[in-house]
Amino acid sequence: MTNQGSFYTGVYRNLFKEYGYTEEEIQARLEDSWNKIFFGDEDTKIYFEPDEKSGYLLDTGNNDVRTEGMSYGMMMAVQLDKKDVFDRIWYWTKKNMYMTEGLHAGYFAWSCQPDGKKNAYGPAPDGEEFFALALFFASHRWGNGEEEPFNYSAQARKLLSDCIHKGENNDGHPMWNPENKLIKFVPEVEYSDPSYHLPHFYELFALWANEEDREFWKEATKASRDYLHISCHPVTGLAPEYAFYDGTPNDERGYGHFFSDSYRVAANIGLDYEWFKADPWQTEEADRIQGFFADKQPEDYRRYQIDGTPFEEKSLHPVGLIATNAMAALASVDGPHARETVELFWNTPVRTGVRRYYDNCLYMFSMLALSGNYRIWMPKK
Repeated sequence: MTNQGSFYTGVYRNLFKEYGYTEEEIQARLEDSWNKIFFGDEDTKIYFEPDEKSGYLLDTGNNDVRTEGMSYGMMMAVQLDKKDVFDRIWYWTKKNMYMTEGLHAGYFAWSCQPDGKKNAYGPAPDGEEFFALALFFASHRWGNGEEEPFNYSAQARKLLSDCIHKGENNDGHPMWNPENKLIKFVPEVEYSDPSYHLPHFYELFALWANEEDREFWKEATKASRDYLHISCHPVTGLAPEYAFYDGTPNDERGYGHFFSDSYRVAANIGLDYEWFKADPWQTEEADRIQGFFADKQPEDYRRYQIDGTPFEEKSLHPVGLIATNAMAALASVDGPHARETVELFWNTPVRTGVRRYYDNCLYMFSMLALSGNYRIWMPKK
């Protein structure tokens, strides 16, 4: 094993292959997962094309279109070289979700109806950060288009600039706190969501954002890695959905527990370690999370206090939790539960039914990452 991440080596681990699956099996499973999630039957797919130019991912549990899912779909599409799907999703997003006036001008409305009507006029920062990196990757993989909104890199730089500079002229609120460089849950509040923290994205923003903003992203990278240390429980590894800037759970409205948002922390840690290998703590953290779930059956996954105390409430998204715990294996290397966690994921099919949207987004990311296909797309030389 190299001591450097994929950013430096260009090498991406294929954990499925390391654990004995063949290249043919892996490629077939990756393509099958994409086809089912995007173009499968009505009980499986979450992607829809309403006209010849557009596409959207539907939150099937809430019957709306979210920046979370749209930005995820763009990242999946660029990783798999699906330019038509990428452009359809981005076209729909920019046409229907982008806000050009008001307090949140420059951001995207976090929820819309399938016909494009906005359900709300507030943004969710996890969408913005995924939009930005997916756009940079599209620019590097396919080149920029001449016309908006397909001038991908210019769109990404403008979005990131708005995310950190809004509010300087009393024109709204930034998405990152300018002092501590931590991402907020929404721009108006002063607390965070640990699953929003993507230091591996910020490393790349520090290379490709507007030059005057690059130092900010370097500082945000360190701040986010440090924040995960204090927001994840030291024994269980579990993170709350919302947390204050000191890392303590924010239990206002019941979001200080390990539940749906929190699942993404394991996946983010795995990918950050794979790409940059900058924080050895991430290996210990991945082992803790996988160890906590090692003696639990997916049908009995619950909401938990971050110390591991279970609630009666069952997990809404057990397939998503299986997927993210498996993706953490990219950080655990040869951890005590890495192989069994990955094999559990391999033996789990994509989810069907009403609640499938979030699970299958996380499922697709894990399938990409564990097969060595969640990659950094650098500018062409």
